[in-house]
Amino acid sequence: MQDTYHALSVALEEDLLPLSGLLHQHGVMHRIFEEGGRQIVLVGRQDQAQQVQDLYQAWRAGDVRIELTRHAGQDTTIPMRTVLLNAPVTLALILLSIGGFLMYLYTPMNWLNALSFSSSQVSDNQGLFQAIDGQYWRLITPAFLHFGWLHIVFNCLWLWDLGRRVEQVMGHLNMFMLFLVIAVVSNASQFEFGGGGLFGGMSGVVYGLLGFSWIAPQLQPAWPIQPPKAIMIFMVGWLVVCMSGMVEVLGFGAIANAAHLGGLLCGAVVGAVFAGFSRLDSDKAAAPKV
Repeated sequence: MQDTYHALSVALEEDLLPLSGLLHQHGVMHRIFEEGGRQIVLVGRQDQAQQVQDLYQAWRAGDVRIELTRHAGQDTTIPMRTVLLNAPVTLALILLSIGGFLMYLYTPMNWLNALSFSSSQVSDNQGLFQAIDGQYWRLITPAFLHFGWLHIVFNCLWLWDLGRRVEQVMGHLNMFMLFLVIAVVSNASQFEFGGGGLFGGMSGVVYGLLGFSWIAPQLQPAWPIQPPKAIMIFMVGWLVVCMSGMVEVLGFGAIANAAHLGGLLCGAVVGAVFAGFSRLDSDKAAAPKV
């Protein structure tokens, strides 16, 4: 494309892959690159610039639904290195969770105590849980503690599936901040409603990402992260079963139900806020200049 024309400028966190597919379907040759902290779309003909803007606005408004399909003989495999580089925060959370599980397996109990929500000591054969007393890392670190193979595998799989999608549309910094908010809310909820004791796991964050992924795309259609309804029904159904006490009765151990519910509600609220502001910014950017 020797002669190019500026057609669009959008935020870095937007996933323009579906839009690129739509432009190809309409025969619009284009190029997307980063400049000045934004994504720039260039086209080969001046008259196509307006076409790109019209298609973008229709996509943003939800008037056009884009589904990328694989054609026969087309290799759509994405290198694993690329996938990992696109979600470094999610990958780091998984590695830290695995580290927390290994600590549970191979380190003394006082190491786990240093990462629990509140410190504890034994007096008269009873555990006494103390206040945080300025040790604010305890608001976060219980998310990395895991106490069984099923626990760590379940959380890592769901964290990767939900987290990498959210990170791709939110950006790395926003994904990290989202994790911090959900972790604090879910851990504090469990301590407040579940009482003292050693608890942990990334499942509160997983439910937070689930709530975010379900609510945010309803306000911002440009974020293609909404999980299938079957997944949502399964996860919420599992939450209800756990809260009913059936899982503990069957001998699967105690479940941090307050962390799950707190994370889910927190993620939904944050998703609504982020998506609402993103939609407002998109509408302003798409508004005609006078």
